Amino acid sequence: MSFADLGLSEDLLKAVEEAGYTEPTPIQAQAIPPILMMKDIIGIAQTGTGKTASFVLPMIDVMASGRRRALMPRSLILAPTRELAAQVAENFEKYGKNHDLKLALLIGGVQMGDQIKALNEGVDVLIATPGRLMDLFERGKILLNGCELLVIDEADRMLDMGFIPDIEFICSKLPEQRQTMLFSATMPPPIEKLAKKFLDNPKRIEVSRAATTNKDITAFKIPVESRKKRETLRWLLRNDHVETAIIFANRKTTVRELNKSLQQHGFASSEIHGDMDQSSRIKELDRFKNGEVNILVASDVAARGLDVKGVSHVFNFDTPWHPDDYVHRIGRTGRAGAKGRAFTSSRRKTPRQSRTSRN
Repeated sequence: MSFADLGLSEDLLKAVEEAGYTEPTPIQAQAIPPILMMKDIIGIAQTGTGKTASFVLPMIDVMASGRRRALMPRSLILAPTRELAAQVAENFEKYGKNHDLKLALLIGGVQMGDQIKALNEGVDVLIATPGRLMDLFERGKILLNGCELLVIDEADRMLDMGFIPDIEFICSKLPEQRQTMLFSATMPPPIEKLAKKFLDNPKRIEVSRAATTNKDITAFKIPVESRKKRETLRWLLRNDHVETAIIFANRKTTVRELNKSLQQHGFASSEIHGDMDQSSRIKELDRFKNGEVNILVASDVAARGLDVKGVSHVFNFDTPWHPDDYVHRIGRTGRAGAKGRAFTSSRRKTPRQSRTSRN
């Protein structure tokens, strides 16, 4: 099957081809036709499955006709984090370059004035985090009663972050007659309840977990003493044919210290974590994407939504606290048919610790 078989416009197909894609992923093949038919969708899929393009591509064609109005976005995409929202915006810019669509990104960490100006001029596609959207709504800077289409992305992540009450409030301000799409890696009971409340006879699409079933990822567990973790990591970076790598750590302080250590040992590395403002994060991500550095040290703020082609390796410097975080972390490699390798450090007891545990 090709993208041409899915009913997308010629202008959109041209943009997809220029982006280097020829065949849709399973979630794209199953989701795009019903979205073009204006049906509600529940998409159960991990990041790394092509999920974002599965709603961005048909939305571009759906939104191609219509008139923009001040303060009243024609469509709304809710994402849990600034990084995910920015990633969705990048997809629209990449695939929508042959369409006259006005896009606005409402996220924290950037000046509100430019966002308000964009809303005043009218937007076709509004991409927002719940917090910033609620803030602007309460200030009277945005109206939601003209929204024809809603996407709730990473709904289970929204649940983890406590955004469900905000989403319910936002949905209550939207027109009842609209198209709604909900995407989630898992469907815990609160998300099932949300879907039942706000979606109308949705088509349910489920694809296999990307990282746990991805045969293109070779995963390794590395037992190592805590004091030798950095040394072991450096050895792997030098000896495992690393082209580009993302290194995940659990704490922001670890991210900063590890990046500094790698730079001192001659590696071209950078860092991204939650204490950085949005412009700084985007700058460091661009350096990584452009090849200025080939190693990115990250906290889990970047684990979801970070989409960089050709990441050859993922290293879990710290074992993730949650199993789902492991799936999302290693899913940054082995994407779009490319091979990837993932290494996870696990704690090895020192001889002294072993003797103590036997006593």
